[in-house]
Amino acid sequence: MSVTVSVELTDSQALALAQFVKRVGWHEFLACAVDEDEAYAIRSAVDRVQRALAEQGYSPR
Repeated sequence: MSVTVSVELTDSQALALAQFVKRVGWHEFLACAVDEDEAYAIRSAVDRVQRALAEQGYSPR
């Protein structure tokens, strides 16, 4: 099952979120997950958000 999420962000919110998803990593995913499977699912979802932001021009270096 797929879920589509639409959200409106200001320019500064989109840039801040893009910076965040660039910086967050495995340690944080694992710390917030109940187990490794969930951490992998979180990482996958964050990767998708990062790609969606990049497609809209928010891909910080």
